[in-house]
Amino acid sequence: MSRNIDIIAEKTVLDYLKKINFECVVLGEECGRVELSENPKGYIIMDAIDGSANAVRGVPFFCSSLAFATENKLSSITDGVITDLTNGDMYWASKGKGAFFNEKPIKVQQKEPIYKIVGINTSGGSNELMKRMYPIFQNHNHTRHFGANALEMALFARGVMDIFIDFRDKIRIQDIAAGCIIVKEAGGLLLDADLNPLDADLSYETRVSFIAAANQKILDEIMSQIN
Repeated sequence: MSRNIDIIAEKTVLDYLKKINFECVVLGEECGRVELSENPKGYIIMDAIDGSANAVRGVPFFCSSLAFATENKLSSITDGVITDLTNGDMYWASKGKGAFFNEKPIKVQQKEPIYKIVGINTSGGSNELMKRMYPIFQNHNHTRHFGANALEMALFARGVMDIFIDFRDKIRIQDIAAGCIIVKEAGGLLLDADLNPLDADLSYETRVSFIAAANQKILDEIMSQIN
């Protein structure tokens, strides 16, 4: 059922891009790589419904995610939009122009929070990963995972969470493409598992691990717990 929803949603986006003759390469979770032109002007990276299991079961946390990149690299993304499909709220960003929640500029958490919120996705994680992450749960952090990485990255960019971690080596580019530009434009740190700036090829096969942090202090604090 969830896959059928994804397929229908992706087809809607593809049909629209064809209708307006948008010359690009599309990278989707279900459709894979679709070339809409022999001379594409860039790449559209989409997850038409992120959190499809939530959508099917009636959990009100799922979204659509669209990003545009000029080259075949995550770092070349210039625009991204995440739409909360439960209420129509939009998170969006353009390179060098900031990040926004609807029409309001947003920034990652700037102040010392009363409650530290740690977003962490360990779904399907290995025993080794779970052992590594265990101190985060043990050390009285307030941990959260809602089942839609893109929307969680958007909430992080808005300052709702202080850090978001996915070290499973499973997340697809389609899930995080729009979130990446939104997080960076909101002032967040976005790093790979080796704490280098996150980058990767835009391909269907690519899987990444990443950590988004509001600042170096929270990054150091959390990483000291799991290393």
